Amino acid sequence: MAGTAMAQQAPQTTVRAAVLRVDPPSLPPISRLDARPGDLGFAGARLAIQDNDTTGRFMGQDFEAIEVAATPETAGPELQKLLGQGIPFIVVLADEAQTLALADQAGDAALILNAQARGDNLRGADCRANTIHVAPSHAMLADALAQFLMWKRWPDWFLVEGSHPQDIALAGAYRRAAVKFGARIVEERTYEDTGGGRRTDTGHVQVQAQMPVFTQRAAEHDVLIAADEAGVFALWLPYQTWDARPVAGSAGLVPRSWHPALEAWGATQFQNRFEELAIRPMREEDYQTWLALRMIGEAATRTQSADPAKLREFLLSPAFEIAGFKGQKLTLRDWDHQLRQPILLTTGSVTVSVSPQDQYLHQSSALDTLGIDRPETECKFRGQG
Repeated sequence: MAGTAMAQQAPQTTVRAAVLRVDPPSLPPISRLDARPGDLGFAGARLAIQDNDTTGRFMGQDFEAIEVAATPETAGPELQKLLGQGIPFIVVLADEAQTLALADQAGDAALILNAQARGDNLRGADCRANTIHVAPSHAMLADALAQFLMWKRWPDWFLVEGSHPQDIALAGAYRRAAVKFGARIVEERTYEDTGGGRRTDTGHVQVQAQMPVFTQRAAEHDVLIAADEAGVFALWLPYQTWDARPVAGSAGLVPRSWHPALEAWGATQFQNRFEELAIRPMREEDYQTWLALRMIGEAATRTQSADPAKLREFLLSPAFEIAGFKGQKLTLRDWDHQLRQPILLTTGSVTVSVSPQDQYLHQSSALDTLGIDRPETECKFRGQG
């Protein structure tokens, strides 16, 4: 009763944030099950605000997150409106180039929390001091899969990459992971996107004829690795390759930040709460947006403050940590502002494994076996931190 009375008497302070989602024009996905829901990311934000408010009400804190859906053309003006309103924390769901442009536009007026873009360049040569990367990087995802494949003793990889820039970047991460963990890429091929429709009445017939031929006469390999960030071809590979080999990467066994079938570490209750709210399973963009806003809420709780400067300072300090239903506390790398986190290795229905794998050790954190470690970083922060 005393705690309730204190909560009622405490003056309410509001911690303000926004979620800016940039939706570029795109073709329909290969599978209609992968169609983007209209509330993608925003549903995760709503759950995060509920969770933040649950704690915040006892400390006189209120949380809000403005939801903005933009196009690549309107993203800049929409960000400017948010900055004009004095919003100090902006969660961004956009591709690499757009995320970088928005971070530069925000400058020291707001802290950007990247909840979608995976490009290693954003954590390397193009890193920015005003950006926290909640989404895992290409390098983290590739390393997570590589550790598992080496544990399986499948060291020989046939790498198939798409023709889009994001595909090429992801393929580069797999090449790096192969060198890092001792795998061998025995052959590489590029699947050219001709710009045709991804779904037609006879699509499966065409693929049944094309994919075996495309993968024919590959060098002897243990597993085919697909680098298809653009979502053009990878889902057609399982069961259609010339050789009877497993597929991993962008299809088959896929490294992810989140999976709707995860049940360990209290995730079942978390999944249920999201599904009750959104009437659909949680996607990676929802989880990453939820996590970004929960980071802000955790900082407010720990500092007992709503001052944006104090929250930002704590978020970037060694004292910061956050629970993410992944079995251990998540923390920030000070050299590139990437959130350390386990990576789930998933199929369509189950979580097969979680990396880092037990045999990969590190002098400070096993999570730093995933992605770019301190000695390797190319990040030299530009701008105000």
